[in-house]
Amino acid sequence: MESKVGPNVSGRLPSQLATRHTLKTGRRRALISLTPLIDVVFILLVFFMLASSLLEWRAIDLNAPGRAGANTSMEGALLVEIRTDGLRLSGQTVTLDDLKQAVGKRLTDNPQQRVLIKPAAGVALQDAVSLLDHLAEIGARDLSFIRDSER
Repeated sequence: MESKVGPNVSGRLPSQLATRHTLKTGRRRALISLTPLIDVVFILLVFFMLASSLLEWRAIDLNAPGRAGANTSMEGALLVEIRTDGLRLSGQTVTLDDLKQAVGKRLTDNPQQRVLIKPAAGVALQDAVSLLDHLAEIGARDLSFIRDSER
């Protein structure tokens, strides 16, 4: 039985054209499908939407200080230094419990007691935030961070 495929316009059979085309270019051109790429992007989008949380768990309200004015006096304020080797209250090394007792006593005498927190170089931010939490827990409301004048 003979094939009914006849020569095309150039006079060659289709099988001869395919052979000639693959021999001339050396390889066939691959078709790139975008469907797998779109699938991967969609899966990543869904993953990150489900994995991320858009809620603010613990926001810390910080009021940026204005320019130095009349009510930025440090007289009578307690100075708490956070150092890499521990805490210091007004120049004396204290434990966290001693600090809470001393500040709590001053707060009973003066509820408007100002507490200045001075972190040293190399102290982790989490340590400073934890100290803020402890001081707020015992009732301190006027809390301020101060910067080392050497830096």
